[in-house]
Amino acid sequence: MATDDWLTDTRTSYDTVAAGYADKVREAIAGDRYLSGALALFADAVRAAGGGPVADVGCGPGHVTAHLHALGVDAFGIDLSPGMIEVARRDHPGLRFAVSSMTELDLPAASVAGLLAWHSLIHLPDDEVRSVIERFHRAVRPGGPLQVMFHVGDGVRLKTEGYGGHPMKVRVHRRRPEQVAGWLEAAGFTVEAQMLLEPGEAASQAVLFARRD
Repeated sequence: MATDDWLTDTRTSYDTVAAGYADKVREAIAGDRYLSGALALFADAVRAAGGGPVADVGCGPGHVTAHLHALGVDAFGIDLSPGMIEVARRDHPGLRFAVSSMTELDLPAASVAGLLAWHSLIHLPDDEVRSVIERFHRAVRPGGPLQVMFHVGDGVRLKTEGYGGHPMKVRVHRRRPEQVAGWLEAAGFTVEAQMLLEPGEAASQAVLFARRD
């Protein structure tokens, strides 16, 4: 599949479901001690590294960006979908959000104190993930934390409907933690820990905690 094809499908799909997705995830972090705990650890790591601006890449409707801000982190959000960014700005008017593709992430070198990417790598083909992680490494200053979350497993599933029954056309990639950890290490990150959510279940997810060397 050409890059433009899957990017266009992903953008259009999330534009379509933006409002419904925002409704679904609005209280997700507050109601989950593991998700809130992972973000608290990330915020602590940012402060320990000296603080500064933090990029939430693939921010969707901005709920994670807002949670980080509530923890005292100077977080801003980036997302491929203009519809998602519109909702994020509506729901969190005091925060910064911009439309951009992580495949063309243009943050200056060593410009952010940390970077977080929750469920934003899951629609990228393997070869694109590697180049995106290299862009992450360039953007994060030395010693800064990186946190990624993704679906655990093998294979690719075509998602054709979601969030309010609206049509979608996105490919969801499931990956093993050791595979993603290998890509992070190859790009120059040190993986310090991992957390599995609902291990062994079909909806299992992984969070990797890493730091830029």
